[in-house]
Amino acid sequence: MASNSDIIVLAVGLVLAAVYLFRDQLFASKPKSTPVALPRNANAGGGDPRDFVTKMKEGKKRIVIFYGSQTGTAEEYAIRLAKEAKQKFGLASLVCDPEEYDFEKLDQIPEECCVFFVMATYGEGEPTDNAVTLCQNLSDESFEFSNGEHKLPGLKYVVFGLGNKTYEHYNLIAKNVDRDLQKMGAIKIGERGEGDDDKSMEEDYLEWKDGMWEAFAQAMNVEEGQGGDTPDFAVTEVEDHPPEKVYLGELSARALTRSKGIHDAKNPYPAPITVARELFQQPSDRNCVHMEFNSEGSGITYQHGDHVGVWPSNAENEVFRLLCALGLHDKKDKVINIESLDPALAKVPFPVPTTYITVLRHYIDVSAVAGRQMLGVLSKFAPNPEAEAFLKTLNTNKDEYTNVVANGCLKLGEVLQLAAGNDITAEPSPENTTSWSIPFDIVVSSTPRLQPRYYSISSSPKLYPNSIHITVVVLAYESVESEKVKSRWIHGVGSNFLLNLKFAVGNEHVSLIAEDAKHNPALAKLPKYAIEGPRNAYKQETIFKSPIHIRRSTFRLPTNPKSPVIMIGPGTGVAPFRGFVQERVAMARRTIEKNGVEGLADWGSIRLYFGCRRSDQDFLYKDEWPEYAKELHGKFTMRCAFSREVYKPDGGKIYVQDLLWEDRDHVADSILNGKGYVYICGDAKSMSKAVEETLCRILGEAKGGSAEVEGAAEVKLLKERSRMLSDVWS
Repeated sequence: MASNSDIIVLAVGLVLAAVYLFRDQLFASKPKSTPVALPRNANAGGGDPRDFVTKMKEGKKRIVIFYGSQTGTAEEYAIRLAKEAKQKFGLASLVCDPEEYDFEKLDQIPEECCVFFVMATYGEGEPTDNAVTLCQNLSDESFEFSNGEHKLPGLKYVVFGLGNKTYEHYNLIAKNVDRDLQKMGAIKIGERGEGDDDKSMEEDYLEWKDGMWEAFAQAMNVEEGQGGDTPDFAVTEVEDHPPEKVYLGELSARALTRSKGIHDAKNPYPAPITVARELFQQPSDRNCVHMEFNSEGSGITYQHGDHVGVWPSNAENEVFRLLCALGLHDKKDKVINIESLDPALAKVPFPVPTTYITVLRHYIDVSAVAGRQMLGVLSKFAPNPEAEAFLKTLNTNKDEYTNVVANGCLKLGEVLQLAAGNDITAEPSPENTTSWSIPFDIVVSSTPRLQPRYYSISSSPKLYPNSIHITVVVLAYESVESEKVKSRWIHGVGSNFLLNLKFAVGNEHVSLIAEDAKHNPALAKLPKYAIEGPRNAYKQETIFKSPIHIRRSTFRLPTNPKSPVIMIGPGTGVAPFRGFVQERVAMARRTIEKNGVEGLADWGSIRLYFGCRRSDQDFLYKDEWPEYAKELHGKFTMRCAFSREVYKPDGGKIYVQDLLWEDRDHVADSILNGKGYVYICGDAKSMSKAVEETLCRILGEAKGGSAEVEGAAEVKLLKERSRMLSDVWS
């Protein structure tokens, strides 16, 4: 018989074993990503998992590609480069998230190998979150590689940057990486590539890559033609899979099993929508949606100035269009499994097993403009010689592609229909859509993942601790007409998804929408979305939900209310400033409760510069601002520019920068003497530039100099000291 001590030892052992087996559930700080089946040898070998040099040698890979990515685009281009290296030269690549590796051994990269850096610039010329350490290691001269020095003599490298020319620090991170590597003695292959998201990242990439590969072949002593077309994925149809284990649009394993966990970008929270209303006064030819998400009980927290990521689905019309064009309409609900044939190169970008329609509806971006390079790949699967020739022309003729596809905003399904001679204006069906024999794995590997759409949060947790507000203008515009494609209404995915939700939450019937369409033609062609979600998970009786997560921001008010604040936010650029003002209102309430109104006496002024077309049409939150002003007892001032209502003496329109110039004495005093803070939110292309130029004029004049010298120096200093912050988009 076992003694008491034996029983105790056995019990302790069982407890420890249980703790070990369930350690992820017990101690995980964030949910694990959805498991994807790997080949048996994927985890073979030991060693340091953060040592990329050893991984390269063990995997016989001559290329390592590091990507700095905030939204996934740089990662997509990194994978494209790896695929092209394999197809052109037969060279295997290691694609790496720099956050997962250490860089002390960067000097140990073998001479016959090469390092690619695919680097996005984020915010105000900052590295993406996953590339911060990499950039610090490269620029910090005190950082030593394994050779004991901050030198990388003879290291071969390639740089491609992703940026946006409407921002001041265009492709700064790629430029810095290039500069630092050259300083350390590394050898650049080809020219540094710079993609401009404001125009066409795709075209910039295509123009850059051909010359780069020529230089690469010479530097690496390889010849083109040594590779071949090999699929990235194996797609198999599955019989008799348990229905409850099939992903039908769920974004994480926890969402599928409805188990609790931390909610983030890998496990978004299906937030109930408590309020959804139109902000523009009707009738109007545009829509602007105010929406409130209930976060109570989710564990989600936010701060003023943060962003919320909303996960939309694709418009149903485009989903069914592509199903018909791929000949999959009749087996759209067939369960499929997708396995990566080279997990180091291409990971399955969404959870599996799933179905054909789910992939097109929830997981890949079939609403994006079809890429030129993709069309060349698809041409070989054309249903007839005419369709093949049409796609080849679009692939090789940049001007024709721009004229037909880019200007026409044609999505993949529409291009396939157009090439086959189908009517793209008709409701798609198997009867009016020619079927192409394109393997589904090519569609998956050629189409980017459907990404969340980010919006500035327009509330403060101090007033709304369990409610996240957004302010979204609905994107709808007419495309440019060409000989092959007539002008038609184009609808942005994220904002029109939210507009569908707004109509559903308000129980607005089709007849009411049709009535609005008399004034707003875009509504007549309003796309429909599967807003009920997978397994109707996003609809409970009359409550609708949307999957969301929070993205942190550095766009914050100064902690000391004595500092003056100047906010410039025309249009929906006012969204975060509604949260800012609410933040100050909450602080004022606490101060008054404790010290009376006198407690606000030494507070700095809070000025908001807002602009819109007309005060009776698109003045956002018109009724709220006077109430906030009362609570702030004279500390809050709002200045409004109504560009189509109040004009200059010469008939010109008045914008926010004109109001800034009118208030130049106050603005200069607040910044130079009051040590105030300046915040800009909205359009990056023209507004933010015009505002900065005006601030340079104001500060230059106040310093007794010019805008170009003294003014620019003051603005530069404000940015360096984080007293001038921007949250802008193009």
